[in-house]
Amino acid sequence: MDVLYFAWVRERIGIPKEKIDTEAATVADLVRELVAREERYAAAFADLSALRVALDQELSGFDAPLTGVREVAFFPPMTGG
Repeated sequence: MDVLYFAWVRERIGIPKEKIDTEAATVADLVRELVAREERYAAAFADLSALRVALDQELSGFDAPLTGVREVAFFPPMTGG
């Protein structure tokens, strides 16, 4: 699946996107896999309350299943102005 990172998440990880083979059942499982990879992922996902996730371009939750998902995007909450 494609995993996309936006804003400061991308800055901390150092790449805008990557293709990942995973056995993760949920978004939370995927995050645990990523955090276990390297410190830069741990830094990006240190506070999940400061992050939002979209599955196939639809806002979702960290408990959402990944079955059939082609794209996961992580980003900070948007602010209006």
